[in-house]
Amino acid sequence: MDFSIEETKDYVLEKKQGLVDRIKETKRVLKITEKPDREEFSMSAKVTGAGMIIIGAIGFIFYLASNLIPQLLG
Repeated sequence: MDFSIEETKDYVLEKKQGLVDRIKETKRVLKITEKPDREEFSMSAKVTGAGMIIIGAIGFIFYLASNLIPQLLG
């Protein structure tokens, strides 16, 4: 693959501009975010914990099924 100097410069400038835009967007988001209050944090922790328990239960059911079905059939 043969690249000209102009194509390379354009590529580098395009990537640099993309990075600059991403940094600006990140700064803007960080400026408008705020620390959650105790109630909001508590609710987020409960929902996250419930999700972990549900996913763990599903994984355990698959584990049991993969170990019990071959024993019952064989």
